[in-house]
Amino acid sequence: MLLAGDVGGTKTRLAIFSPEKGPLEPLQEATFRSRDYPSLRSIVAEFLDEVRVPVERASIGVAGPVINDRVSTTNLAWRIDAQELQAGFDLESVRLLNDLAAIAQAVPRLTPNYLYALNEGKPVSGGTIGVIAPGTGLGEAFLTWDGGRYRTHASEGGHVDFGPADDLQMELLAFMRRRRDHVSYERVCSGLGIPNLFAFVTESGRAEKPGWLAEQLATAADPTPVIVTAAMDEERPCRACAETLNLFISILGAEAGNLALKVMATGGIYIGGGIPPRILGPLGEPRFMEAFVDKGRFCDLMADIPVHVILDPKVALLGAACYGFDEI
Repeated sequence: MLLAGDVGGTKTRLAIFSPEKGPLEPLQEATFRSRDYPSLRSIVAEFLDEVRVPVERASIGVAGPVINDRVSTTNLAWRIDAQELQAGFDLESVRLLNDLAAIAQAVPRLTPNYLYALNEGKPVSGGTIGVIAPGTGLGEAFLTWDGGRYRTHASEGGHVDFGPADDLQMELLAFMRRRRDHVSYERVCSGLGIPNLFAFVTESGRAEKPGWLAEQLATAADPTPVIVTAAMDEERPCRACAETLNLFISILGAEAGNLALKVMATGGIYIGGGIPPRILGPLGEPRFMEAFVDKGRFCDLMADIPVHVILDPKVALLGAACYGFDEI
């Protein structure tokens, strides 16, 4: 029996899988608010106490760099050690992998009903695949073909220096540099980054913050869903939120294109995370693909790269389970 997990800055999903039913059919599953717990171990203990199903192995995707079977989570004050979890729950093995590597692990198994095409492109059989996911943070990973199967590779590409693609983004960088010493793509292209974009749009005078929105933001635990929802509200349109979302989409398109070039993703780019499925309409407009393709002499190459949004909200959990069974 396998315990699989998806540990993120906002929520943690845990599930139990059997070899008979495989990674597509969990026997038990639960979701926890990550910040309500002091550690992953406390969540695992609560979950196993509730389900009372004996498990022998664990495979857990974690938002952060995994080094020597240990990880300090990027957007949580947690330190996770595979050996400590193994000893604490008397397991035969515990494997940790980066959360984007977990998503990447699942990509070859995704069926068309869990994908939304932004660009059908011309996929190359066995071509490298890139994965980028704006959620709480911004994650990136990729897959390479070894002649028999795809192998996943983690990265921390979301934390590289933000590179402005036009004059507006140059102003954004200057704005952010006044607030932070280092401006990464995650700071402007994630759930954490959207409030930064909104502050730039409103404080630079490009659009005013309406009173009704200010009231909502004042009471919101997380401003990002409020901004995104208001940006797409046709009955009461908010220009500041719409410009924020447009800026976010342009930056996401540009960085997805950067990833495609860096790994030569002729097999396609797959966009995960919690934000993209909520904004499929705006993502499907020309803005995203224009930013994706705008790579100078390589525009024609970029136009041939398939781009899909992953619609399965549990894709990282699926990938962690696939990784666990592959390693058994």
